Amino acid sequence: MTGNLRSIVAMLIAMAMFSCMDALLKVLAGSYSPLQVTALRGLVAMPLVCLYVIWRRELGVVFSRNLRWRLHLLRAVFSVAMMGLFTYGLKTLGLAEAYTLAFVAPLVITVLAAPVLGEVVLPRHWFAILAGLAGVVIALQPQHGAFVSLGALAVLAAAICYASSNLVGRLISRTEPSATLVFWTTASLALGGGVLSVSQWVDVRGDHAWVLLGLAVTGFLGQLAITEAFRHGQAAVVAAFEYSALGWAVGLDWLFWQAVPQFHTLLGGAVIIASGILLIRRETPAAVKAGTP
Repeated sequence: MTGNLRSIVAMLIAMAMFSCMDALLKVLAGSYSPLQVTALRGLVAMPLVCLYVIWRRELGVVFSRNLRWRLHLLRAVFSVAMMGLFTYGLKTLGLAEAYTLAFVAPLVITVLAAPVLGEVVLPRHWFAILAGLAGVVIALQPQHGAFVSLGALAVLAAAICYASSNLVGRLISRTEPSATLVFWTTASLALGGGVLSVSQWVDVRGDHAWVLLGLAVTGFLGQLAITEAFRHGQAAVVAAFEYSALGWAVGLDWLFWQAVPQFHTLLGGAVIIASGILLIRRETPAAVKAGTP
């Protein structure tokens, strides 16, 4: 199997796992506060993450004194805020609606890449960004007052936090392996969400044990799959398949909540996805010219 084909398959698996994970988050959001769900997301994943780090023999790296702690702390803030806001949005939005709005993250990353990473944003990229924002307007359907929906605004804010977390992660990855990012991000969800939700914490219901187990497994497998996806293939090719998550979201919405996204949601999602792919593909010519497999 060629590098790109192998990576595409891995990305499709990752999106399936993450979509199932988000469906489980939506289930938990009906019974617990967003910050408690954030803490549970981190707590159930920590044992698997620890076993993985030990198996990779990277425990010493994870606890190295040379870690860029300030950047890890900043990423922790963005990660906790992202998970809490996204979970809050899932209380009132379907998965497909939430994903459509969350897809603005690549646009935000492009905007922030210039001042943070020193990357050049060309005029055609700004056109793609404006087109993506138009897609958000279409998806929100402002004539029906959707702009005042707290759930929609929470998901948009979560997308900004996600984009900011990714940019900080890029800075960290210049000097540290991915194990430190995975471990400390998961730990921050458990610790940060736990501390912030103490006043709202309620006992976890026994019938939610399977939900928590599924949350741990799908989140962990999704993380492994997406790491595999970007390890072997061109990022510009592989990243476009992240949008397959919308298909999973539509299916899961229908299967578990008998909800079907409205036409304006799908139309706005199509515009956002098209603009995102345009931004992603900007890397392809340079990669091909350099002979990247």
